[in-house]
Amino acid sequence: MHPTTRLLLTAAVLWSLLVGAAAAQDVEASDMVQGGMQAIQMIDQGKAEELWSGATQATRKRVTRTDFLAKLSKSRSPLGAPLQRTWVAVNRQAVADPDTDTAGQYVSIEYETRFSNKPDGTVRELVSFHLDRDRIWRFSSYVLR
Repeated sequence: MHPTTRLLLTAAVLWSLLVGAAAAQDVEASDMVQGGMQAIQMIDQGKAEELWSGATQATRKRVTRTDFLAKLSKSRSPLGAPLQRTWVAVNRQAVADPDTDTAGQYVSIEYETRFSNKPDGTVRELVSFHLDRDRIWRFSSYVLR
């Protein structure tokens, strides 16, 4: 399969999961866990640029593509490949903010991950999604703890 086609299919699967299953405010936690896993797998597969491109407008205004990719590479590269990943929490938050791009509903999924270069311990990965004004859940952030 052509790499561009594969990338488009991956993005389509992620968006269809998030849009189809979570277009309304009442979203199933299991759908968000799956969507979060797909977002992290895009990072694992070197597709972080696509993830940033599909992020919320607020995220793309807050951090440039170049900065997002650099920070991600700096934090993830030393850890090596993921060996085991388990979701441990799903949190929901409503944010009141005068900026309509950042105000609204957020869902964050936390995963406990064991990486090849840190076999004696785990790292927490946190993926967040925001329910945009068009009622579509979009990638908002990824951080390691």
